[in-house]
Amino acid sequence: MKQYVVKLEDTIHKVSFSHNVSVKDILDFNPHLQDGRAYIYPGEQLLIPNSYHGKFKEKQGECVKEFSFGDVKAYIDKWRGHRLLDASVIGKSVLGYPLYLLKIGNGPKEVFYSGGWHANEWMTSKFLCDWIDVVLDNYDKNELFYGDNLKSIFDKVTLYVVPMVNPDGISLVQQGNYPNHPYYHTINRINKGAPSFDHWSANIRGVDLNHQWPAGWKQEADESPQKPWPRHYSGTSPLTEPEVLAIYHLTLKHHFSHVLAFHSQGQVIYWGYRNMEPKISKEMVDRLSLRSSYVPVRTADSDGGYKDWFIQETGRPGFTIEVGVGTNPLPFRAYGEIWANNVELALEGLKISI
Repeated sequence: MKQYVVKLEDTIHKVSFSHNVSVKDILDFNPHLQDGRAYIYPGEQLLIPNSYHGKFKEKQGECVKEFSFGDVKAYIDKWRGHRLLDASVIGKSVLGYPLYLLKIGNGPKEVFYSGGWHANEWMTSKFLCDWIDVVLDNYDKNELFYGDNLKSIFDKVTLYVVPMVNPDGISLVQQGNYPNHPYYHTINRINKGAPSFDHWSANIRGVDLNHQWPAGWKQEADESPQKPWPRHYSGTSPLTEPEVLAIYHLTLKHHFSHVLAFHSQGQVIYWGYRNMEPKISKEMVDRLSLRSSYVPVRTADSDGGYKDWFIQETGRPGFTIEVGVGTNPLPFRAYGEIWANNVELALEGLKISI
């Protein structure tokens, strides 16, 4: 038996995994924790029983613990020095987390993927990082990736990825609020004192990062909460949040042929905006649909999204990929279906404009 001091971003499942003990063991020796989804806070002490022999492993297409900013950083450390990938920082979140940009490939065509926009949709960040890891492994082995030669693709395409746009909100959903949190009182006020955060999709200031874009922003703002809220608050004006500004400046800096923004409700692909999308978008979304089983839907009944703004601003194709169905955060077991549906979709996303 040993004592463990909880760290930033820890969850019961993460502690269980890293110490090779079951969640049940942690709950048995720490009876103040009601179940495996209870929050544990930085500085809290837990009793950890003796571990099992061997190491717990997470298999491809499997999710056994939450995925947060530290996991993105661990992947970047693993990939450091890879000949195909460069990592840089394009900005910081409200709380100062770096917003990492991954550049993969050397081709003239530029494509952009993003995930982790909404705090309770962190599985999109996990998918993007897991997928990149498998892509790099197959590239190194010079193996076909679902029938495609990756070297040939990345000679033609450069993929840019921001896997986690909203690290502050993701941390809140997974670890909860606690007195030492720098936004403790703000969070309590926005959440009306409620102690749970599964419903929280905004950033740490209560602004929805996918309602912040100057494409029908006023209409969306007029029909949404009028003050900071766990979801759907559009802010006092477009582009107020540092996370959004980082993506905005990145997009203006590059000439992305098309963008894919990953979210996690509906199992559909939104591909249009107010009839501003180019004709090629329909052909492209049909190809994405055939590689995923997701249904193409021309437009959602909303404004102010990144995909909307990209189409309006550039006249080029933009797609919102809704990877899951159910209540966010999706259960760990949902990840297998997310992986199966998106591993070839993300590959096709590199090819649809070559």
